[in-house]
Amino acid sequence: MKLLSAKFDPDALSIMIQAQVDFEQFEQFAEPLAAALDCDIRERQWGADRHQWLLNFEGCPVWLHYEFYGDICWLSVDSANDIEVLGFLTRLLTPLIETPQEGLH
Repeated sequence: MKLLSAKFDPDALSIMIQAQVDFEQFEQFAEPLAAALDCDIRERQWGADRHQWLLNFEGCPVWLHYEFYGDICWLSVDSANDIEVLGFLTRLLTPLIETPQEGLH
């Protein structure tokens, strides 16, 4: 799992994640990400160009999305009442982000 950035957008109820993701091997990215965020995987959905997994963080449903054609990955919640969960998950993601110098080793 290689994370390049994570940006919390409270207005969109989401965290935009820039990462190196292989669509065909999405589980190799998503499973370690879910584990690092202490989330349980509840459901896995996928289609021709999109993955959408339902995660659970301490009773709160969190969606992990990835769209192949836009190379877009994000976490989202359904309710503004769960916005604090996204803020907390952003703090968990921050130490996992690799700086360009770290990738050169």
